[in-house]
Formats: sequence, C-alpha cells, structure tokens
Amino acid sequence: MHKSMNPSTIRLDGRKILITGVSRSVGIGATLAKRFAEAGAAVAVHGFSDYDLSVGNHSASVQNGTEILVKKFNAMGLDVTAITPSDFTQKGTAEKAMREAAEKLGTLDGLVLNHCYGTSVPLGQWTEEDIDPHLTVNIRASMMILQAFAAQADSSRDNAVTLFTSGQYLSPMISEIAYCVAKEAIICLSRQSVYALGDKGIRVNCVNPGANDTGYCFGEAHKAVADKHPSGRWGTPEDTAELLLFLHSGHAKWITGQLIASDGGFKYGW
Repeated sequence: MHKSMNPSTIRLDGRKILITGVSRSVGIGATLAKRFAEAGAAVAVHGFSDYDLSVGNHSASVQNGTEILVKKFNAMGLDVTAITPSDFTQKGTAEKAMREAAEKLGTLDGLVLNHCYGTSVPLGQWTEEDIDPHLTVNIRASMMILQAFAAQADSSRDNAVTLFTSGQYLSPMISEIAYCVAKEAIICLSRQSVYALGDKGIRVNCVNPGANDTGYCFGEAHKAVADKHPSGRWGTPEDTAELLLFLHSGHAKWITGQLIASDGGFKYGW
C-alpha cells in the first residue's frame, strides 16, 4: 500500500473539529481524526459500528469501533473525544451528536461529514427500505448536523466544513443509484450552503476522494481498480487527509464553494 513520503506540516492548533463516520481503523474517518489531532486540533468523532458490521464487506469492522479507536489515539497522546454512537436513520440523532461535540469541546470551527450509507441494489429490485436509509443518513443527517454546526459557530473565526461526495457526477454507477442520488444531493447541499452560511464565516467545500483503499475490495477487482489510475495504485485515506488538512487550515481561507476531485486521475467509464 502506498504511504505518503512527505506528510503535511500544516498545523491546526486551537481548532475544534467534529468528524463523522469514524469507526474502522483503516477508514478515511479514522485517518482524518489521527492526522487532525497530530496537527494540533481537538477532535470529536462519531461513528456507528452496527452499520459496518451489517454491511459485511468491510475489513476491520468491530463492535464499539469508535471507542476502541479513541482509546488508541488517547494512548498516543492525541486529543480525540468519542461522541455517543447513534444511528442517523433515527430522527434527532444527527443534531444531538453535533450538540454533544460542542458541549465536550466548546465552540467548534470545523466539521467533516464523512458518514455514509451505501448498498448495491440494481434498478428493478428497489424497495422503499433500500432507498430510505440512503436519503436519511447521507442527506437528512448531513443537513441537520450542518444546521446545528452553523447555529453554534463563531462568525469571527475561520470556520470550515467539508462534505464528501463520490464519482457519480463523472460516470454512471448504475448498481448503486440510490447511493448516487444521495451523493449528488451532497454536491447541491454544499453549493447552496456556501451562500447561506458565508456571512457567518463558514467556508463549505465538497470532496470526491476517489477510490480509497479502505478494506472493502479484494483480489482481481482490487487490481482492476488500481489499473484505472495513471499511477497504477489505489488512493489511500492518507491522500484524502493531506487535502483536508489544507482545507481546514488557515492556508485555505479563500477557498469555498469548491467541488474537488481528489481521485488520482481515475479513468471513469472504462
């Protein structure tokens, strides 16, 4: 697996950031939490291990994954705090997680919406039960957390929000249309929020992290994805972390409203 040879020297000292979707040691969320804390930020993390275990194709999925990770990070001397695990399909849970983070850390100036619900169900086999969690977790929960974040933000500070989309806006992903619809809506949420929240000193950007090697693809399928990149390798959570460290730092104060494809030049449509 590729490892960054020149890890970022960007500092996030004094920043207080909530990251959602933190439950697996090989995931993007766990890497972001570690790297942000190493850069000096106080980090609150939310995860829901029951979802990881229910999907069944994610390596490193364990019960109480978020709490295990936080204990590991704390033992390393990193300022990472666990938020009570909760299911974002349930009403009220998303904003409650945001409020708990603000109560534990104080006023937040950073938010990374990394949580995700995604399953593969082809058109012709959809049910309401297949579709609804994609909308409630990916869209409704993101909207409610973002609203709660904005309500507590200090407009005199540089506040940064990053949302995650996927590659559906670049090429069809027809086995995951419910997921794609939700991730397309995240782009819209990001673009609209820039103008709704700009006067509160909140920057909002949306990132397509590309194919990150987080333990869900193996064998020939893994090689086929690697071959779709000019470099011949998968992206890694470390690659994603390098970008987000920049976006949440003072170096990015004039960057907002952007949709960034951090996908290593992935050859869509092959």
